This record gives sequence, structure tokens and C-alpha cells, in this order.
Amino acid sequence: MPFDDKKGMQIAYEEALEGYKQGGIPIGACLIHEDGRVVGRGHNMRVQKDSMTLHAEISCFENSGRLPASLTKKCTLYSTLSPCTMCTGSALLFKIPRVVIGENETYMGGEDWLAKHDVELINVKDNRCKDLMDKFIKEHPEIWNEDIGE
Repeated sequence: MPFDDKKGMQIAYEEALEGYKQGGIPIGACLIHEDGRVVGRGHNMRVQKDSMTLHAEISCFENSGRLPASLTKKCTLYSTLSPCTMCTGSALLFKIPRVVIGENETYMGGEDWLAKHDVELINVKDNRCKDLMDKFIKEHPEIWNEDIGE
């Protein structure tokens, strides 16, 4: 069965909204196997858990449990925002061959690094993702700057 990017991005966006409702940074992610099964999902929890590293993709991986590369190399990672270098490195470590992002205007992460490792990268340019980030950054610029290491 081919990947359903609309479904994956919808789940990631729902996670981003949940993070926003919790007072956190509205970035969501999910991991979907090529058979359509949702392996894991999560959202940025840096504010909620007082964490330096709990980005949406890391939260998603954590919620996926212990998985072998034989499974993750058949998955797509969906994220509402271009993944930072930490999250990009994790995707590469787990041999995820495909990453779909909601947008990269707010932040451009490790996209070149993904390309160097032959990871298929698709930017769906989802305005919902951009609008939610814009709203959050306007409301909490100091939290956003902290999240991206500024």
C-alpha cells in the first residue's frame, strides 16, 4: 500500500494542536509504516516536561517503543516542521528512508543532511502548520528562540 501523506500530516498536525493546547511548542510528528500502521506519534514536550531534547520527532520515537531498523526502514516520518539536526540525526540513525514535513519557512532544519543520505524529503507546504507556528511565535518568542538554540 502506498504511503498516505495526507493521513500522516493530519496526525502530525493533530499532535501539534495538542501541544499548543498544553501550552507547549506546536510541533507534531508521527511515524507510519508502509503498511499504513501508525507506529508512533508525539508532539514537542520541551515546555511541558521541562526538557532540553523532547522535540516532536523525539517524542514520537519515544512513544513508538523499542523498534528494530528492519521496521523503521519501512516507515515515513511526518513532522509539521522541518526537523532540526538532532531530530534529523535520529531519523538517520533509525534508517528512516522518507520524511514528509508540513513546512520549512519558519525553520529550515537538516534537510541537506537528509538529502546527502538519500532520504526522500517531501515538503507539503501545509498552511495550517505555518499559521500555528506563526501564532505561537508571536505569543511566545522567547520559548521559540530557546527551542531553536538562540
